[in-house]
Amino acid sequence: MSEAAARHKIDQLLENAGWRFFDDDNGPANIRLEAHVALKHDDLDSLGDNFERSGRGFVDFLLIDDRGFPLVVLEAKSEDKNPLVGKEQARRYARSLNCRFVILSNGNLHYFWDLERGNPHIITAFPSPDSVKGYKQVAPNPQRLIDERVCDDYIVLTQRPNYAAEAGWRNEAEQSLVAANRELVKRMERRIRVAIGRVWGEADR
Repeated sequence: MSEAAARHKIDQLLENAGWRFFDDDNGPANIRLEAHVALKHDDLDSLGDNFERSGRGFVDFLLIDDRGFPLVVLEAKSEDKNPLVGKEQARRYARSLNCRFVILSNGNLHYFWDLERGNPHIITAFPSPDSVKGYKQVAPNPQRLIDERVCDDYIVLTQRPNYAAEAGWRNEAEQSLVAANRELVKRMERRIRVAIGRVWGEADR
């Protein structure tokens, strides 16, 4: 299981997802193999079979946005390694670049990791530049979760936020209210009978 094979698969996955090693008609290159160095064709062709141990920093791919800012750190491992072994290394690299997203891959198994929303999860294809931009627009708000009110109808509200305004619900609610009133009347009647019985019982004495 060579590193070159893993590297070839990762390169192909990136290109299939719309990432570019070189400038073309679709736009400027948005992949860097070193944080601040643009690729040349000779660089890509000469990576060889030992990309994980290269002294030039070819372990990480840096995927950038339209303005050239870091968007995704991609940590590549050889096919015989679990991509998660590079998790902490990728996290440190991403944090140093103020980068929120990480991809971990060995060419066959891939994980996408939003550092602000939990742990890496398995993906079957690399995200496109546009999809990552969409993820970036979703900003987690822990305080909102803390402040969330959980009432008896919380689960219903998550599925049907306007259920209380629906005609069917209003009919059901009215029926429930009528049934509750009937039960209340029955309870009151029982209490009245008991009270009358006590009064008449005491009067008989």
